[in-house]
Amino acid sequence: MTAVPTSARRPVEDFGEVSIRPVEPDRDVEVIHDWVTRERSRFWGMRDASRERVHEIYTYLDSLTTHHAYLVHRDGRPVALFQTYEPAADPVGRCYDVRPGDFGIHLLIGPPDGGVEPGFTGVLLDAFLAFVLADPTRLRIVAEPDARNARAVDRLVRAGFVPGPLIDLPDKRARLLFLDRGAVRPAGRRPDGATG
Repeated sequence: MTAVPTSARRPVEDFGEVSIRPVEPDRDVEVIHDWVTRERSRFWGMRDASRERVHEIYTYLDSLTTHHAYLVHRDGRPVALFQTYEPAADPVGRCYDVRPGDFGIHLLIGPPDGGVEPGFTGVLLDAFLAFVLADPTRLRIVAEPDARNARAVDRLVRAGFVPGPLIDLPDKRARLLFLDRGAVRPAGRRPDGATG
């Protein structure tokens, strides 16, 4: 069982302040509903969800001790939704041999404000990985994006994740990816020449 979720703030050179806090369903439902129902978020699996359904889902997540949702802000503006889970308490845990210290993540970058910004997704992912790995018991990060989502798979591979097998989950065919704690690069600076 994980500890109660906490918040974090960190300045990122040439980027701004990245802050991470638990989702508050009553407060955050509008922004989350807007993001998850857009075509660009089709792999999130909530395109047709009503505002009420989104609120219900995130209220349920908020009640769990094994799954958590976080809203990420850049200089006070919401820019991403990240979720964490314990693989042994999730359907993904029936699809591979879960190791002690495995910890799962999902990520959804919000719609761009003012166009594509090189390095944007990488900075947010680095900040979130640093947040997750602040707990020393988390030894390996697990991700399982929809196998058709080549952009997400590529982004995770560029962050150091190693592709694993394809798996069949109740709502998708997914690509397992793994990132060992020792392979994570230090966060806090915007990488030169990185792409989102």
